[in-house]
Amino acid sequence: MKVQISSGKGPCECELAVGMYFEKLKEEYSNLKLVEAHQGKAKGCFTYITCELDEAADLKQGSVLWICESPYRANCKRKNWYIDVSILEEVKKVSTEEIIRFETFRSGGKGGQHVNKVETGVRAIHMPTGIAVVSTEARSQHMNKQIAMNRLLDLLAQVNEDANQKEKQLAWLEQNRLIRGNPIRIFKGRDFKEI
Repeated sequence: MKVQISSGKGPCECELAVGMYFEKLKEEYSNLKLVEAHQGKAKGCFTYITCELDEAADLKQGSVLWICESPYRANCKRKNWYIDVSILEEVKKVSTEEIIRFETFRSGGKGGQHVNKVETGVRAIHMPTGIAVVSTEARSQHMNKQIAMNRLLDLLAQVNEDANQKEKQLAWLEQNRLIRGNPIRIFKGRDFKEI
């Protein structure tokens, strides 16, 4: 599962809490993998971090509170800094290694008697999605099969690109969803100890 830790639109202190919470999760989950991190305004600060965890991990989502005096502003009265932990929706991507079925047919059109008597047209179908493409341009079945395969791979690549864009949009929406109050976990002090 993909997890996003976000400061929302919070100040540097929230961005620092994102980095510290990620380090805490690394201690708790040995299989945690960093996917993406967006650097914040200062060293060790992040506007968001996206990571991957095993499906079996029992990770709660919601807001996390860090109670600490600001390490960046001396006269800041605020001591409560919130970050958001969200489990991101996985957008299914298609695999090109799965079954592709080829069908042949008589293509007709230009090419003389050869085209009308021999099955030179090729339809390539990606079985899991049902996406299909046709090629009838070439006079040989072999060439049409290559053309159809290339078209299908291009189309599947576009489907995956669209899925990546959707995943990024969903992650952006989650980043701005931070709700302050009712935290799932509370940490205190510069050493980020859980209370």
